[in-house]
Amino acid sequence: MASFSRRRFLTTAAIAAAASAIPARRLYAAESAPLIGLQLYTAREALAKDFPGTLKRIAAVGYREVEAAGFYNHKAANVKRMMADAGLRCVSAHYGLADLLKSTQATIDYAKALGLEYVVCSSPWAKNPSRLENYPGGAWEGILHAMTPDDWKWNAEQFNQIGQKMHNAGLKFGYHNHTMEFRKINGTTGYQVLLKDTDPHLVKFELDCGWAFAAGQNPAEMMRRHRGRISMLHLKDMKAAPAGTEPDKRIPTEIGHGVVDFHQIFEAAKATGIRHSFVEQDDLDMPLFEALRTDFKNAAGLARGGSLHKYST
Repeated sequence: MASFSRRRFLTTAAIAAAASAIPARRLYAAESAPLIGLQLYTAREALAKDFPGTLKRIAAVGYREVEAAGFYNHKAANVKRMMADAGLRCVSAHYGLADLLKSTQATIDYAKALGLEYVVCSSPWAKNPSRLENYPGGAWEGILHAMTPDDWKWNAEQFNQIGQKMHNAGLKFGYHNHTMEFRKINGTTGYQVLLKDTDPHLVKFELDCGWAFAAGQNPAEMMRRHRGRISMLHLKDMKAAPAGTEPDKRIPTEIGHGVVDFHQIFEAAKATGIRHSFVEQDDLDMPLFEALRTDFKNAAGLARGGSLHKYST
């Protein structure tokens, strides 16, 4: 998810089988590997035009789990019905911290009605919002470049409080990274502060492998080092870039078309027991459903130790 503003935002088995040349059961990873889901932000434009129809087309590709990034003014009961009609399970949903703080209970109520397992914070905020809002280029640029250790400590405090409320309601709470969490500030990073200052029982982490890679991290090593804290993955490939490119300026691409080592990522995911992984593309290099098929085939193939279908359509 490349910007704060941009983040605002089976059918039947017979249909799924007819829509894919390779049966979905062959495309799933081994039982010990995470399922290949989809972060629905990838299909945001199509969903805004035709929410139920787009869900069915996503299921026809082979995806069975999804993570939401907005519900397009649909009530929870209607979203639940449309997900069921498509044969999809909505595992999780993303919310920026600013929105979570404004409507924590409403978010919990919606999540419970929809049957979510996780609520995930997709972007941090600051105790003094004006400092970010007045940053040159706007709030997202401030989040990318001006977060302080105190800001991250404040975020950790909010996460613990929200996480407790989610836990009391039978939900799990997590945090999804971009690149700013790994920026060095006074000998530490935002990610280190969050890991240290949040309660492991109340706050989990959804590792965006693409953005972590862009920030110079090794996602597989992170999973092993923080086993038990990282509970879900975002699968995002990155194009090659010249040395010195700012992390947030890296450009995502379809799984298998970039330079992220997904073999290592899936090996680590299996070893650490991660069960949910969601393909997410901020930008597409091909038409949406061609990209979704390529992402699914490549991610599922790599998850089971297979090869790529780089030019699959």
